Amino acid sequence: METTVRNKQVILKHYTKGFPEESDLMIATALDTMELKVKPGSSAILVKNLFLSCDPYMGTFMREPDSGSSEVAVETLPLLDAFLPGKPIAGVGVSEVIDSDDPGFAKGDFVWGIVGWEEYSTVNSFGRFRIDVNIDVPLSYYTGILSVTGLTAYAGFFEICSPKKGETVFVSAAAGAVGHLVGQFAKLMGCYVVGSAGSKQKVDLLLDKFGFDDAFNYKEEPDLNAALKRCLPQGIDIYFENVGGKMLDSVLMNMNVHGRIAVCGMISQYHIESKEGIQNLPVVIYKRIKMQGFLALDFVDRFPKFLDYVVPYLNERKLVYIEDIVEGLENGPAALFRLFQGQNIGKQVIKIA
Repeated sequence: METTVRNKQVILKHYTKGFPEESDLMIATALDTMELKVKPGSSAILVKNLFLSCDPYMGTFMREPDSGSSEVAVETLPLLDAFLPGKPIAGVGVSEVIDSDDPGFAKGDFVWGIVGWEEYSTVNSFGRFRIDVNIDVPLSYYTGILSVTGLTAYAGFFEICSPKKGETVFVSAAAGAVGHLVGQFAKLMGCYVVGSAGSKQKVDLLLDKFGFDDAFNYKEEPDLNAALKRCLPQGIDIYFENVGGKMLDSVLMNMNVHGRIAVCGMISQYHIESKEGIQNLPVVIYKRIKMQGFLALDFVDRFPKFLDYVVPYLNERKLVYIEDIVEGLENGPAALFRLFQGQNIGKQVIKIA
């Protein structure tokens, strides 16, 4: 086995303005060699990265920090440093431990947590989770359904929205990594579930593969309010928010009294200079709507409970989970921008090794 390597990395070339481009990133091989061993007394863990997760929030980290973008995100996400020009970007990854000076992790362990977009990373134990190899699922699932993505769907739906059987649920960006899980959780609860997506292919998946009761292509709807009234004439009890902007404004007018909104993301607003205002926010008062933003990190203590819930459904094939896997670190920038452009189906993953 090699004792030193020159580490291949995905580097942020410069801070972005507006919508990120693939050319804002570059593939580089470190000039200096990296020893595949950690220093005694360092408590460090050396890992070989196997899979990397592509996530919408990563685009906000590529902007220069200010009060409206990455600075806020960095304060709220202590596990992630702001992306710096000339340095590798970072995200959730699945890795194999190559060497460890931490007694909690041993060579050969498989783990997931925040890593650099690179072949090898030196990390610590904070926010690092050992993978139970006795759970018979692909390792790549720990970039998504069995890590942050799955916990996000679970916590937002169950912990924030407190669903009841028979309630109506609307999910925006419903064919995405989080959305298609929320919809299936809601169906397993006995809810009536409607989703929106950005193509006919995705709408067909929602109806035919994920079991949604109804779905629509928002790009083909000149009036979102009318589309929601058509699909949900009884109103919306629970809205799982992934989009923001005009969609949120329209949903507010269709919410039922004492409705709940879990604000997971606002992908429509991440890469525009002038954010869209919300006109119908007073409805939150009149209809006594609960509307709460959240991060998966808020619910890390629920992770064992979440695994107890989701793993049996996976084993029983009662949950459908779709991955969109791109092979090769060198194809990482293209994969990430496929996600930003909404071209992915399900969870966008990069397989390194």
